[in-house]
Formats: sequence, structure tokens, C-alpha cells
Amino acid sequence: MNMALYSYIKSKPKTRTFLGPRKKFKRSLSLLFSVLGMVLVGNAVVPIVNYQLRYSSKFGKVLSPLIYQQQAGWGGLGAVAKENEPDYTLISSWFEEKPQLKQISPGQTTHYWISIPKLGINRVLVQVGGEDLKRMLIHYSDTALPGQLGNAVIFGHSVLPQFFNPKNYLTIFSTLYRLKESDEILISFDGVSYRYLVESLFEVPAKDVSVLEQRYDGRFLTLVTCSPPGTYLRRLIVRARLVD
Repeated sequence: MNMALYSYIKSKPKTRTFLGPRKKFKRSLSLLFSVLGMVLVGNAVVPIVNYQLRYSSKFGKVLSPLIYQQQAGWGGLGAVAKENEPDYTLISSWFEEKPQLKQISPGQTTHYWISIPKLGINRVLVQVGGEDLKRMLIHYSDTALPGQLGNAVIFGHSVLPQFFNPKNYLTIFSTLYRLKESDEILISFDGVSYRYLVESLFEVPAKDVSVLEQRYDGRFLTLVTCSPPGTYLRRLIVRARLVD
């Protein structure tokens, strides 16, 4: 008698390719956060790299940001606030070896206005001997006043250039690096209008206080802000001379 041989083969389980609504949501959310993170990082890094490549090389030798941090004793992205990091919205924090500020004399003009037409900055307030860059530009009190022989020095805050707003003192000098030789800077001081023309732009290490030095072979104006915009690594200097 012939007996049939049978074998039993267990079928493979069917693979489900369908993702439930909850898994789809989690995967989409994860992808969204990844893309958002890359956009945010790019939004901060790209302008700084662009500044380094297009502008900073024109202002002098470009050093590694790490070297500048070591020279300055501090530094880094403005958005990263450390517990003991100086507050750069205050003038007193800008130099490690801070010169003693001279007190304003009674009756001396304490405020005036500055305009930089190329940057859309129109009649913004400058305080002589002030401290808080969140509220206005600050004229360093131990430097010449506008129109006088010597060097009038004005400090302003900066952030990443895409946040530039000519009416916001926290962002007002963010595009200062776009100025070129012969661009105008207009000042209205004590009822008199002065016209300065840009002569040069350059960078100095954060410790360098030479920008405050006075020279009396002309009437100069110096604008100072942090560089690259959005960092505290260096100082960008715009030097201009009064036109008679």
C-alpha cells in the first residue's frame, strides 16, 4: 500500500507596511524638528561665514575665532549667555582693562543725533557718557565731541545682520560693515550739523583700547561695534573725518 508523504510548511507572517496615525505623526514631528534645527543653525552660521569670507578679509588679517577668544578672554555667539559672561549691552563691559570714564561737566550737551543714510539710520539718539546700549548709542565720554579737534568715539550694539532694525538700538550697528570709503555720516550736535566721510574700516582684538586714543591733526569720528555681527570676538572700527 502506497502512503502519500505530506509536509507542512508554515507560511511567513505578512509584513504590515501600514503605519498607524500615531506613528506617522511621531515620524513627521521628528523630521520637522530635524529640519527646523538645521535651519536655525544655518541661520546663525551662514551670515557669520559670509561675513568672514566677504568682508573680514578686507579689514585685515583674519585669525581663527578661537585665537580671538583667547586674546579677548571672552567671546562667542551673542545668543549664548554664560553665567559670568560680561553684559555687552553695557559700555563698561567692552574692555577688560577699562579706562576710567570722565564725568560729564554741568551744562555740557548730553545728547545728540546721528544719521547714516546708506544704512537707513535716521536721526537716532546718542548719549554722551551713557552706559546702556539697549536704549541709545553711547558717545564715550573721554573722547572729543563732534566738531572738535580729536576723535569722537561712538559705540553701538549689533546682532546677526538678518535681524537689523535701524530703529532698534540692540541691532542698530549690525550692518555697519557694509559702509565704504566716502559714505556719509551726519551728526546734529548742539544745533550744528556736521558731515563726516568714511575713510577706513578695520578690526581690532576685543582688548584693544587704541580706538579711544585722541589725535589732533583733524576732526575724526569713530564708530565701534562687535564683529562678526552676532558675536563678541572682535571689534569693527569705522573711521571717518569731518568735511569742512
